[in-house]
Amino acid sequence: MKVLLRVALAAVLAVAALVAQAAEKVRIGYIALPSQAPSFIAKERGYFAAEGLDAELVAFQAAQAMAVAIASGDIDFGVTAVSGGLLNLAARGDAVRIIGGALEEAEGVPGHKILASKAAFDAGLQSPMDLDGKSFAITTQGSSFEYMGQQVAARNGGVVKTVALANMPAIAAALQAGKVDAAVAQPGIAADLVAKGAAVEIGKVVDFLPGYQVTVLFTGAKLAQEKPQQVAAFKRAFAKGAADYNAALVEKSPDAAATDAVIAAIHKYVYTDRNDADASRLIREGAMRVSPDAALNRADVIKQIGWFKAQKLVPESLDVNALLAD
Repeated sequence: MKVLLRVALAAVLAVAALVAQAAEKVRIGYIALPSQAPSFIAKERGYFAAEGLDAELVAFQAAQAMAVAIASGDIDFGVTAVSGGLLNLAARGDAVRIIGGALEEAEGVPGHKILASKAAFDAGLQSPMDLDGKSFAITTQGSSFEYMGQQVAARNGGVVKTVALANMPAIAAALQAGKVDAAVAQPGIAADLVAKGAAVEIGKVVDFLPGYQVTVLFTGAKLAQEKPQQVAAFKRAFAKGAADYNAALVEKSPDAAATDAVIAAIHKYVYTDRNDADASRLIREGAMRVSPDAALNRADVIKQIGWFKAQKLVPESLDVNALLAD
């Protein structure tokens, strides 16, 4: 009898542990862009729940605000570009950790487009080789937009004059008005601008930065240290969402119904002001490869950090080995 009671108690405790695990609350930051799709898919298809995570998706307007929220513990996980803002938080030593890879520039896959304003194009800016000395719109100093613009211009020994405009809508408006000469944009946004006559595509970032790790998965340093199993669970669920996304929109699965289902999951969070047809077109046009299995291109991230240090946008003291916890 005592043996049976012990077995029954063990079973009850095991069930209780599973319930507790299933109820483990996590808050995941996102920006309403198609590039954040794996998080949306993982939420809508129950991949987070299957990993024992009760996931709440929290919207942000800018990557820096999300990074600050991670550092303060207000949210648990996020997807963001490698930027001066993120790296300066990391330089504090106890703030954030990069735990995996997300969006990447992959050869043969549409990626960020290099755009010229119509006025600049008509005046002779018809190739990325002509960028030297041109005004180049970015979100903020130290952003991935600045990194891409300067790296592309540097290929021909040039330097662009960056103009910080805070966000992509402001960049689009400046391009359309001819107030800046050039910018980069994700493929869906670029296609929309070109279709409206607001800009002209003059090149592709992937031709200058193949393998560029555009965005990364990150979390707080304390969470990474104290809850490695939760980090692993988040990465597994995200990777499942990424696999669905890549299959449907990058590899272009012939299963139309499966692709439509993926797009429907994304549309709940992105282009919510557009009808289904418009949103579907923009999501398809905006597809970029997400790193399979959430693998991080460490060499490229280290290269990016080296550039930020060289530009004195982050301190030399930043410990790369401590930051990369993938």
